[in-house]
Parts: sequence; structure tokens; C-alpha cells
Amino acid sequence: MELFGINTTEFLIVLVLAMLVIGPDKLPEYVQKLREGITKAREMADGARSQLKDQMGPEFEDINWRQYDPRQYDPRAIVRQALFDEPRPEDPTAAETMPDRTPDHVPETPAQPDYLTRFDPDRATPWDIDAT
Repeated sequence: MELFGINTTEFLIVLVLAMLVIGPDKLPEYVQKLREGITKAREMADGARSQLKDQMGPEFEDINWRQYDPRQYDPRAIVRQALFDEPRPEDPTAAETMPDRTPDHVPETPAQPDYLTRFDPDRATPWDIDAT
């Protein structure tokens, strides 16, 4: 069992330390305050959810709430994508189901300007004498 990122033995150690620090006479009072705080937080969350549901109407059920979970994103991948302008990876299942529609003749693409190329640490940094 894991609660708030702590396993059972760590939870029991924290509980015993709380009993020693707070003392047996004040522990029930603090437990009651914690219970009331959790109840208020749940009521506030339920109230916000119901208010949002009332304001959005039927679109509320269509929202994918998992996409807003920050735990699913890798910050390194986001920074790498922003720095190197890598395209987002496509859905691999969509690529398998799409038919191949490449034309027989592919026109030659012009060379990209230097500022549109990917970062290359071995390339010299551009220097403009007139701009300095």
C-alpha cells in the first residue's frame, strides 16, 4: 500500500513519531482537525466540479481529463522538442492504417535558410559585422 508516496512502514513510523511529539492527550484533537480539513477539501472539489459541469453543460462529459495530468509529460522531451524543433511523434497506429499516397514525381525542395536548420554544435556561430 502506498499513500502520498510513502509505503506502509514509513507511514507507521510517522504515526508513532506524531504520537510521541503531539502526545496522547492532544492527538485526538489533531486527528479531528485533519478529518475536518479533508472533508472541507472534498466538499470544495465537489462544488467546483458541479459548478464546472453546470457551466459547460454536456461538453463536460466529453473532456479527456488525463491529458491535463502533468505527471504524464516528460519535461526533457518538451524542452528537447522546443530547442530542436522536432516534430511531434505521430500515432504509430494511424501510420499503419493510412494508405501510402506518395506521388510518382516528388518536386525538388529548395534549400532551407541557415536559421531554419537544426542546431549543430560543430557549426560556427553566425556573426554579423554590421549588427554589432
